[in-house]
Amino acid sequence: MDLGLLIVSQDGVTWDDWCALADACERFGVSTMLSGDHYISRNDEPNNVAHDAWTILAALAARTHTLRLGTLVSPITFRSPAVLANIAATVDHVSGGRIELGLGSGWLRREHEAFGFPFPPLRERQKMFAEQIEIVHRLWTQDRVTFHGSHYQLNDAMGMPKPLSNPPRIVVGGAGKVETAIPAARFATEYNTEWREHPREFETIRGRVLESCRAVDRDPATMRFSIAIHCIIGDSRDDVVTRAHDVYQMRQHEEPFDDWFAEASRTRLVGTVPEIATELRHYRDAGADRVILIHNNHRDLDSIETIGRRLIPLLRE
Repeated sequence: MDLGLLIVSQDGVTWDDWCALADACERFGVSTMLSGDHYISRNDEPNNVAHDAWTILAALAARTHTLRLGTLVSPITFRSPAVLANIAATVDHVSGGRIELGLGSGWLRREHEAFGFPFPPLRERQKMFAEQIEIVHRLWTQDRVTFHGSHYQLNDAMGMPKPLSNPPRIVVGGAGKVETAIPAARFATEYNTEWREHPREFETIRGRVLESCRAVDRDPATMRFSIAIHCIIGDSRDDVVTRAHDVYQMRQHEEPFDDWFAEASRTRLVGTVPEIATELRHYRDAGADRVILIHNNHRDLDSIETIGRRLIPLLRE
């Protein structure tokens, strides 16, 4: 099972922070670092910078050597599919073929209203998503594309630039419902879902996506699966509590730390290296090809060292 890191990009991650995070991942053996794609912070809107994800990824692609980079996920409401396909393929060329594109329907109403992005009802956004992933995939795999949909129109568009990676890495985020599962089965490399309380829920979601693959005559064995999980990891129990307290202080919480920590322990993976490894093996056994650990404290580089040097070797056993 592969393991990557997802950075909560909108919570004040500066360029210097991004460089330090990427350097730590490469130094300690974390193969993939993904970025959220948001323009506003839900935690501290006036003070937390939220840099454009793809601009950051392009810059990181030029200064890293082995690290895979991408978004989890880019809302389809932010960019037209042709623009997004060109951006992601361009960054892939800068990186030498280390880019993956995560796509989703978008959900944070506040940032759409703040910056003038369209935010139609969910059902319409899902239809936009289905059209957008098809257009991106076709631009990346065909010489010319003509597309007449309800939301997007392309007329004899040249499919350039194409990503260096073959097949192109497209990741769909969702909960296994038909609105995302069918487009993913047709065009995606990987299906990602957020952590649920028990691996059986992941198995159910995975099963629905596999059924969608069969429905569109795709070999189910060609679909990869991943799960994104908020994680607080430490070398000891005291270390776990210390790192949890650092995460707690970064957020605006009304409840006492002990109450927050108890809830976090229920809704996130919180524990020592052996405890986290045990939990992740359940997902590996349930069919997860990759786990993406959501790293909430972007200034905590020690956790990246713990993940790379201690957790990853345990998952390879």
